[in-house]
Amino acid sequence: MHAAEPDREAASDEERRARLSTGEVLPPRLVGTPVPRKEDTRLVTGKGRYTSDLRFPGMLHAVAVRSVYAHARILAVDASAAQALDGVVRFVSARDMHGKVRDFPEPALRDLNPNIHALIGLDLKSHPMEPLPSDRVLWVGQPIGYVVATDRLVAEDAAELVRVEYEPLPAVTTSEDALSDAAVLVHPELGTNVQQRFSVAAGDVDAAFARGPHVLEARLELGRQVANAMEPRGMMSVYDAGRDELRVWSTNIRPHLLREILAEMLDMPTDSIRCMGPDIGGSFGSGMFHEEVAIPFLARELDRPVRWVEDRRENLQNTRHCRDQSHDVAVAYDNSGVISAVRDSFRVDFGAHNHYAITVSYNVAAHFRGPFKIDNFAIDCTGVLTNKAPVAPVRGAGRPEAAFVMDRIVDMVADALGLDPLEVRRRNLVQPEDMPYEMGIPYRDTKTITYDRGDFPAQLQAALELIDLPAWRARQADQRNTTRRIGIGVSSLMEGSGVGPHEGAIVRVDDTGAVSVSTGAQPHGQGLETTLAQVVADQLCVRLDDVTVRPTDTAAIPYGVGTFASRSAVTAGNAAAIAAAKLRAKLLAVAGVVLEVAPSDLEIVDGRVQVLGSPETGLTFAEVARAARPGPACRVPPELSPGLEEQRYFVPPTVTWASGTQVAVVEVDEETGFVSLLDYASVDDCGQMLNPMIVRGQVHGGIVHGIGNALFEEAVYSDDGQLQTVTYADYLLPTAADVPDIKVAHQTYHSTLNSLGVKGVGEGGAVSPPAAIANAVVDAFRPLAIALTRVPIRPEHVLAAIHDARAAEGG
Repeated sequence: MHAAEPDREAASDEERRARLSTGEVLPPRLVGTPVPRKEDTRLVTGKGRYTSDLRFPGMLHAVAVRSVYAHARILAVDASAAQALDGVVRFVSARDMHGKVRDFPEPALRDLNPNIHALIGLDLKSHPMEPLPSDRVLWVGQPIGYVVATDRLVAEDAAELVRVEYEPLPAVTTSEDALSDAAVLVHPELGTNVQQRFSVAAGDVDAAFARGPHVLEARLELGRQVANAMEPRGMMSVYDAGRDELRVWSTNIRPHLLREILAEMLDMPTDSIRCMGPDIGGSFGSGMFHEEVAIPFLARELDRPVRWVEDRRENLQNTRHCRDQSHDVAVAYDNSGVISAVRDSFRVDFGAHNHYAITVSYNVAAHFRGPFKIDNFAIDCTGVLTNKAPVAPVRGAGRPEAAFVMDRIVDMVADALGLDPLEVRRRNLVQPEDMPYEMGIPYRDTKTITYDRGDFPAQLQAALELIDLPAWRARQADQRNTTRRIGIGVSSLMEGSGVGPHEGAIVRVDDTGAVSVSTGAQPHGQGLETTLAQVVADQLCVRLDDVTVRPTDTAAIPYGVGTFASRSAVTAGNAAAIAAAKLRAKLLAVAGVVLEVAPSDLEIVDGRVQVLGSPETGLTFAEVARAARPGPACRVPPELSPGLEEQRYFVPPTVTWASGTQVAVVEVDEETGFVSLLDYASVDDCGQMLNPMIVRGQVHGGIVHGIGNALFEEAVYSDDGQLQTVTYADYLLPTAADVPDIKVAHQTYHSTLNSLGVKGVGEGGAVSPPAAIANAVVDAFRPLAIALTRVPIRPEHVLAAIHDARAAEGG
């Protein structure tokens, strides 16, 4: 199902032709078509090149020696037995890096608009991370040093022989402990475990609470989770001593940022470092880690190629932890369920380091009210440091947390009044006639959050129709008196997407007529090669197969930001469209000189420039490219530079606001507490879809990710900071058996903030499942008022909630 907005129709051929020689972005033709993914042939036939596939003569393998304590002083490190093992080349610890490698910078501080501090009263403490710990370890799994050997298995054996003498110290493992007066300080130099505080508000919250006839208060919590990409992190580095140059291949989704940080930490010119993106088996978030400076350092230190690939245990211990929040929320509402005010105070457990400033925490504030019309709103954040792995932005990055709290509160208000949660939801949604609607608080870029277009009530109705609500209500009634209860739950989301500060693209036509695209956005399995090729093919009027999207390479384009936060279609897509449109105008200008025809009298048909009305007279792209080469025979107009290449950077004025509504149908076994998903529907609005098939895949993948967050996934620590979930026997992920048929439909309200009209979609699918599933489980037992205030929802939690609710009723 697909509902397009009535005022945006497909452009005619005449409209496209009128813009052909102007350099303006053309209305879509190929864009919006569900063409097969270009990269799939390579990936499914085993021709992908991942970090683990890279081989170089003389290559060495690095394995980390990791802390077994959450908090301890390092008294001594003895690697003599390891270094005596045949094949071991070196053991490197903090002592070997001292004076050669600087501390990690905090990358998010560079992108943070300085004006945001005053707007939200931000108190943010900096705490740089050492490349390797010199005196104390701060979480289990933190690398202490690296064994480098000629064989991976030898390096693993040698790492087991490294002896580390520790003095164990008390560990702080919860945000409550971190805030206690007797708390051990994770970073004593800060004088506190509070790393950040901020407050932001809209309207008159106190007055609204004073007027409201009803007030509801609750604590809602989200456990700690892990990103779990298919491919663990990896890195390969080669050093050229003669030229003092580093080449780096990494699973990091921000190659340009990695180059910038390596240049700073290794004290090398930026241009002497080249970072490249191989094929990547998923990401689900960003992060900067110890290994990403250690491996290039080792390559330079040993003058040998060095590769490191983590195993799954290391991945679960260290890579992209997320969520771990607690919310104390209050809501004022009237007898009809209309919410007049919300106040939330929440804590984020960042682990031992927070490199991402307010990326996660302020995302909670910015997205908290979702699509609801709540003009009086106040939220404050306390971000704390503990002896756990650092938290990084992971798919959703604050949005699932906000949606879980807000959507549970809406249903709790309905339950308190004895009303239908769907009706209470409808009464609180922003209405289409309210658009554009200002939310009264700034986004991180300091621009006021404004929902520009959309119809949230229609989106809710469409999602309910997808699951056939009347049929499920009938089945729910039939099973009401059995031990297998049916429940239906809803969650709505807003997704600030396409975040800046910029993204770039270079589009080229070479002497053979082939078209290539280079960008700072890093593909990692989401179909970016296909969508960018569609955009460029549309603008150059060539076939999709004629366009190649090159792997991300800092040597190919000077500036780039990366792929995260549902930003690539908006930023890289528009940069590619603008560059290709300018290149199209240049193609026509050069061809016009050669053919002695005005560019406006030319057209492009399947990669050939020809005269309007005389298609036999024309030039291939290869012929135009040769005419554009510098030299005496160059036919490029004097106001243009030689060559067929255009480089453009798209700087978004602010984020685009995508939206979605999801409905979950569950069956709950009252005897075991086990929750099964029977049906799931999602209706999203991501503006102009570049490729509907890829959009659908992103939504499906996000929902499965969210199902895991809702029902299975949690990184559990003991009181002394030992991670208990170090294998997939303990850290549970959803399997195919846990995923129902997922129905996906779309609204299409084009963004007004970019020429393609696109909004992001990569994270939206993962935002609503925790709230929708929790609401569905609660609905399964109505009128029994069970309380579910935490995810993931384990069977024992369901059984306890049923027991407590029946005890409260005297049952």
